[in-house]
Amino acid sequence: MTRKLFVTTALPYANAAFHIGHMMEYIQADIWVRFQRMQRDEAGLRQVHFVCADDTHGTPIMIAAEKEGLTPQEFVANIAAGRPQYLDGFHIAFDNWHSTDSPENVELSQGIYRKLRETGLIVTKTVDRFFDPVKGMFLADRNIKGECPKCGAKDQYGDNCEVCGAAYQPTELVNPFSVFTGSTPIMKPSEQYFFALSDPRCYTFLKEWLNTPGRLQPEMVNKVSEWLGEAGEKLADWDISRDAPYFGIPIPDAPNKFFYVWLDAPVGYLASLKNYCGKNDIDYDALLADPATEQVHFIGKDIVSFHLLFWPAMLKFAGHPVIDKLTVSVHGHLTVNNEKMSKSRGTGISPLRYLNLGMNPEWLRYYIAFKLNSKVEDLDFNGDDFVARVNSDLIGKYVNIASRCAGFIAKLFDGKLAGSLSPAAHQWIARALTVDGMERQANIAANFEHREFGKALREIMEIADITNQYVDENKPWILAKDADKRAELHDVCSTALILFRQLTILLSPVLPQIAAKVGDMLGEQGFAWSDTHGEAVYATMLGRSIGPYDHLMKRIDATMVEALFDKPAPVAVQVETAPAAAPVALDAPAANPGLEPLAAEIKIDDFAKIDLRIAKIVNCEHIAGSDKMLRLTLDVGEGRHRNVFSGIKSAYQPEQLIGKLTVLVANLAPRKMKFGVSEGMVLCASASDEKAEPGLYLLEPWPGAVPGMRIG
Repeated sequence: MTRKLFVTTALPYANAAFHIGHMMEYIQADIWVRFQRMQRDEAGLRQVHFVCADDTHGTPIMIAAEKEGLTPQEFVANIAAGRPQYLDGFHIAFDNWHSTDSPENVELSQGIYRKLRETGLIVTKTVDRFFDPVKGMFLADRNIKGECPKCGAKDQYGDNCEVCGAAYQPTELVNPFSVFTGSTPIMKPSEQYFFALSDPRCYTFLKEWLNTPGRLQPEMVNKVSEWLGEAGEKLADWDISRDAPYFGIPIPDAPNKFFYVWLDAPVGYLASLKNYCGKNDIDYDALLADPATEQVHFIGKDIVSFHLLFWPAMLKFAGHPVIDKLTVSVHGHLTVNNEKMSKSRGTGISPLRYLNLGMNPEWLRYYIAFKLNSKVEDLDFNGDDFVARVNSDLIGKYVNIASRCAGFIAKLFDGKLAGSLSPAAHQWIARALTVDGMERQANIAANFEHREFGKALREIMEIADITNQYVDENKPWILAKDADKRAELHDVCSTALILFRQLTILLSPVLPQIAAKVGDMLGEQGFAWSDTHGEAVYATMLGRSIGPYDHLMKRIDATMVEALFDKPAPVAVQVETAPAAAPVALDAPAANPGLEPLAAEIKIDDFAKIDLRIAKIVNCEHIAGSDKMLRLTLDVGEGRHRNVFSGIKSAYQPEQLIGKLTVLVANLAPRKMKFGVSEGMVLCASASDEKAEPGLYLLEPWPGAVPGMRIG
């Protein structure tokens, strides 16, 4: 049976631009969707419908529009106009982007309400609600803040706590205040419409629904089960109405009453799908009723109370067919250096600034994917780790393979790969792509399917490591110097590029733009996951003509990352009125006459051009015929070794250096010497005369540094 996937993400509220948390969720969902689109079922490529919409209703948008002299619709349209630059910029390929302020959403929301009313799950009550005496209006949940009645957290909204996740009524807040005027709201009676979540039918359904295997992560099953109570005693009826004035969908047969935004927002997933179906001549009702159709929803842990209590119960008792085929993937928050994002603390990241700085969106896609798993865990963005991870994996391991081998195919073999491979090449391919006789692609596919992206990428990088080892051991740059070894060179480079193609296919859900470029080079339009299996690995590659290699990706410049973060807000500092203490008088140090004078002053931009890296000396040896040089074999975190010649023989014996860390000028152009090619320069300190005191010293970093770290 062909799977039909209806994939959704949280709707962004249409009162502001996207933030980095939105992009994390959309990137996660997009990777999963792209992986699914590569799969083939009986009828061909799997059907996937990936939709989202702007969440447009509610008092905050109404008030914001009023301040700008716009209608709510005009205000929302301005926000929506800015969405494509983010989605396109980070290669997020929704099939449809719609709005909850749409005819489809009005029809579906009102239809669900009518069905709930028919089942006896809509009740009316006269209740006291908060009213802002200054503004002269009833306050929606998100217009009120106070202390959480469950955990005591301050500055929480009136519907749920972002700290402990609890849902509650706004009247339960401690020390409430209006977000509009800061005034203390008063209570006024109002007739309200409720969804009777306390009905025993809801508890019975939710208990069974939550505990259906595969529905959602075990930790979320436990969390929501706590909210249910032992017999549903913790479930309270849900106020689904708001009084005019309100920007929202009118409640049928209830003048001046509107649906609370949290009722019609989740219906927006269905409304966007219906809009998409209408544009593409797809039978919406038949699609949802099809047993092969599944909805997979990605959502943050801060709003799960709505998506795992109210929404499922609402769909169930409205008789909506999607409820039995709904799974929810909950993720944690995105933090920066293990702190909650905050502009005032300089820990906010603007996705638009990221793009405007010229930073490659696939750097971020890879880094986020590498950190994601199927658990409800926060994901931390660390600038140094971001630079090291991307430069090591994507540049040092992945792109490095093609950059070292593709040129030889173009220059020496008319752009054509070998028509057959040696037995040794077949053995290396098997070594890279299988473990214990099992194809790695199957395990990688399972990890993508179960949203264990980090595990998938780590295994993909193991393939890259083996491929780089193969290239290092066979040294095509050496083979190319010997005309008698052309066949061996052809074999080695063809094998490396076959494995590079495999890596590209496996990485394509994460790196779609790079995959498209590689596809152009290889003469392919789009990859299917089946190309990673069995004979398909190399059958179509043998004898194939390929295009010239073009630069695929550059390294991250650490100065870009510094510019990415929000600058901390100025902090008011209290000035002491007492006179400042006199500075401590220190004797000037004596000048050392043996040192060289300082060089001419440079700018920071000049220094930034030098890429200094931590390197580990994995081997060191004397060089026959040289009284000055030692040969250093260095690990710079690239997935390969570098060969560097250094004139430090007078100061060190090889055994003193093996295992030590040092500092390497990593972007120095390779230098051909009579002993071989030197790929960089290690840094030393010395007097103007290296043979005089105090001597020559190889720089050694502080313990804890690791190969590949950038110095700056």
